[in-house]
Amino acid sequence: MMDVIKILLVDDEILFRKGIYFLLQREENIEIIHEASDGEELLTFLNSSNELPDIILMDLKMPLLNGVEATKIIRNEFPNIKIIALTSYNTDTFIANMINVGASSYLIKNATPTEMIATINEVAKNGFYYNDAIIKIINSGRSSSNSKFKSQFDNDFMTSREKEVLSLICQQKSTNEIGEILFLSPRTVEGHRNNLLLKTESKNIAGLVVYAIQNKLVELDKI
Repeated sequence: MMDVIKILLVDDEILFRKGIYFLLQREENIEIIHEASDGEELLTFLNSSNELPDIILMDLKMPLLNGVEATKIIRNEFPNIKIIALTSYNTDTFIANMINVGASSYLIKNATPTEMIATINEVAKNGFYYNDAIIKIINSGRSSSNSKFKSQFDNDFMTSREKEVLSLICQQKSTNEIGEILFLSPRTVEGHRNNLLLKTESKNIAGLVVYAIQNKLVELDKI
């Protein structure tokens, strides 16, 4: 049976939001559970609903509470929810900022329907999806004085097994695939993943991948 991906749409442009709604509702594995027009309306829903989304498609420029500030709050209060930034802003600064505050991916509003659906499925499966352009931006920002990520750590900061698991996570391998490759049970893989999240102070898999890229723990051609 196909797993259904629960989506929440957040955009103050009603016509655009409805267009995305009708596009995604045709997909058998996608269910739109709610729509919001700004960050405050989004947070009200999350704090009162018994059904939370797997993924939020989040616009950046919105009234009352914009997408960047809403993403910061959600990352802390609902860390299991993945956020895909969906915006017309495509500058390096906007992209780097959204990734660093916790977005799992970044889509420009002129992306094709195929690109959007592929991104949603990748984020649902792996917790993140960064194309070559985003990876380049993340890597170029590793030496920034504003970066919240550690730049150095002791040799024993991660075990060799944790480094193997981290590398495979960055290669977009699922828990079961990592287990098969390393001859580990899914439960053991989850344990290593949770340890990595704690050690790197990452809230989610997307943050873990950013950490690995910025600290050059993985080879970019393997992502």
